[in-house]
Amino acid sequence: MPFKMCLKWLICTTVCMTSTLSVAQNLKQKQVKKTSWQSLYQPTEFDGMPIRMMPPIQIEAGKKYPLILSLHGAGGTGSKNNKQLKDWNKQLAVAQRRKEFPCYVVAPQARGLWNSEHLKKIQSYINTLSSVDMDRVYIMGHSMGGHGTYIFIQLAPDYFAAAAPSAGSGLRRTEEFIDAAKIKDIPIWAFHGDKDKACPIEKDREVFTKIKNMGGIMKLTTWVGGTHAVSEKMIPGAENGTTESSSERCNDATDFMTWLFSNTK
Repeated sequence: MPFKMCLKWLICTTVCMTSTLSVAQNLKQKQVKKTSWQSLYQPTEFDGMPIRMMPPIQIEAGKKYPLILSLHGAGGTGSKNNKQLKDWNKQLAVAQRRKEFPCYVVAPQARGLWNSEHLKKIQSYINTLSSVDMDRVYIMGHSMGGHGTYIFIQLAPDYFAAAAPSAGSGLRRTEEFIDAAKIKDIPIWAFHGDKDKACPIEKDREVFTKIKNMGGIMKLTTWVGGTHAVSEKMIPGAENGTTESSSERCNDATDFMTWLFSNTK
């Protein structure tokens, strides 16, 4: 092969290999970036229910830890155990937050609206986690997950130490399903955008008013100008949030995690 042709072939081959390696490296970096926090949630299945579970960073012998039950919305439905981790799950996976608030986070996956059968399976699964503080089981979720939060605390009002439903009071067509009398003594911090067209805030305001009239324990944060997509604001908060308390029984902590972990049965 003539020297010039050989040199040309060598240069082209080098450029192609460099380009291929660069593409592969960028893809690998994107994959790592995409999956690094999700991998902290260990995949498992219990009684046919897909579950992702993130344990405390370190479990000390003889010590009990709070547990946060995370309920996904309609976008997380399925059976492949890969769609139910949402923005608040990512926030809970931040290393500093895990150090300050060590806990289990359990994120089950359902195929439809959350119901009593789901709750039974979840409770049975939680019973297999020997280091859970059963006096500090918390629940939170957005949209269908917020709806499920309201459902679960009515089904088992003595089970949960606190609840945080976001946009959870139902669609415009949803019939009334929240019995305020059943949940008035559970510390609740609800969140809702006042421009939410999918799940109108008026229904959450009605629940808040009923609990307030009963002297119950509920805080309601309204995201002024917020639409339905507000779930990422629950944990860190946001400047457009205004919070009301139903009574003096409410914990006045402004930081969500501090408020959540202060509650015990």
